[in-house]
Amino acid sequence: MASDILVSRPKFDTRAVAQAEQTEREASVQEALQQSSGAATAGYRSAKYTPTEWHSNNYAILHQAAADRNEAQRIQQQSKTLYKDAETATLRTQSEGTRHLGERLQETHSWKSELQRHVEKLLAENDLLLSQKTRLEKALDATEIPYAIATDNLTCRERRLGPDLVNDTVEEELLKEVDLIRSIQALLKRTITQVVNQIKINREAKLTLEFDWSDKYQAYNLDDQCGRYNNMSTDTQHLPSSATMQDQVCNRTSWMKFTQDNVSKASQEQQATKDLRVLVDQLLQETAEDLRAQCSAVDQAFNQRCLQLIEAKTQLELHLTEILEQIGAQERNIVALQQAIHDKEAPLRVAQSRLYLRSLRPNMELCRDDPQLSLVGEVGQIDATLASLRRQLSDARGSLSRLEESRMALSKDITCKAHSLLIDRDKCVSHRRRYPTIIALSGY
Repeated sequence: MASDILVSRPKFDTRAVAQAEQTEREASVQEALQQSSGAATAGYRSAKYTPTEWHSNNYAILHQAAADRNEAQRIQQQSKTLYKDAETATLRTQSEGTRHLGERLQETHSWKSELQRHVEKLLAENDLLLSQKTRLEKALDATEIPYAIATDNLTCRERRLGPDLVNDTVEEELLKEVDLIRSIQALLKRTITQVVNQIKINREAKLTLEFDWSDKYQAYNLDDQCGRYNNMSTDTQHLPSSATMQDQVCNRTSWMKFTQDNVSKASQEQQATKDLRVLVDQLLQETAEDLRAQCSAVDQAFNQRCLQLIEAKTQLELHLTEILEQIGAQERNIVALQQAIHDKEAPLRVAQSRLYLRSLRPNMELCRDDPQLSLVGEVGQIDATLASLRRQLSDARGSLSRLEESRMALSKDITCKAHSLLIDRDKCVSHRRRYPTIIALSGY
């Protein structure tokens, strides 16, 4: 602006004109001396100026002084106008710079506050996500108990005996429970990995915001210090190279876009964290409910199986009681048959002895008289009765043997049922009472 106020110096220079006239006079004097060199003795005239030359010289000096005085007055007037205009322009420019600095301070403070707010939000979201990560880890640890219970139940039920080693509903539900726990554990591990990655991303975004906030904090302090500078400040100094550094800085659009991108990235991560927290809540709730539902299904299958075993064992015991009663009755029947056979031995011996003695009758006395026919009929009757008794005794003994086999089979089956009840009711069901609650499975 100062260059616009300055007026260029006029091309007519009076000092140069006076010097030119002086040179011209000296040249004319030398020429006159050369012409009168032969008349040096003509007196003092040869070494003096003429009146015309004196007046010319005097006029030139006065004219040069007037010209220099006018030039000085003109330069003084221009200088006065210049420094007044420069002062006004400088004050206006400085005031404008101070105003821009104030606006910049307000804008920087606004962005700094915005960054601070997003940093606090990210920090809060990250803390909540860390809590969710802790819940996931607790829920994952809590699934180890159901898995141990289910596998222990399967291992115990492998020790069932004989026909009770059956792939029943309890077995199917236990296998479903094991598969469900494994799938839930895999899902929880994947979710934990996702949460850890999100926490890492949040920390990186938070660090970026903190760096940006720190830069703006320093810039704010520097701009604040700049705004406090005035013409009376004693700590200012000349730094000509400061103006040459403007090519190395970014423009305002890039500066604002950089912060906006950081804030936008932070907002995206905040929303992603919220969505992930909601997902984790739903996941923990659903997995806990699924585990408890499957646990109830297994418990119900165990209860039904125990009722079936108790009912079967009761029926077997009733049949065993009846069999034992029949064994006792059959044993008594066998004793009675044996006694009856034994009782027929004496009458048989008597009848046979009579027949033998009567066979010793001599000559015509040996005839089939009524006693003879009666004795023969008696012996035949006793023999038939003994044969019938012996057959009945054999059948009774066979029945007793079969009854004993049934007793042994019933006793063995009752033992199997009692052993199965011991495993299912006393071991498995009692072990399942330590199954975690839905609160523990939810990670609390």
